[in-house]
Amino acid sequence: MEVFNALGRRKAAVARVYLSEGKGNITINNRKLEDYFTILQLQYIVKQPFLTIDRINDFDVKANIAGGGIKGQAEALRLGISRALLKVDPEYRASLKPMGFLTRDSRVVERKKPGQKKARKKFQFSKR
Repeated sequence: MEVFNALGRRKAAVARVYLSEGKGNITINNRKLEDYFTILQLQYIVKQPFLTIDRINDFDVKANIAGGGIKGQAEALRLGISRALLKVDPEYRASLKPMGFLTRDSRVVERKKPGQKKARKKFQFSKR
């Protein structure tokens, strides 16, 4: 049984994904999908690549996720799964690409600048 691996990133989250033929089990940091992502919306985000290619119960996913928040982690996992599916069959690209699952979302938090309150917010200016 061949294992396909890929990396997905989003904000500060990094997901290492290991995809293999199986029964549709998704394990994240040695926990089930439902235990790790308790919010149904995040579970749906993770399953989107499989729903797009109509192979929801054909692959097992084992993932290690570190960093970021839960939304960033879910989207990093989605990217990792999509990239691993391409290694399984390059023809999946035709259905995954238009959905935007192969595009790395490069938006990250802007750094705080010196002499300012936050990245863009300034201290209140006093004329006198």
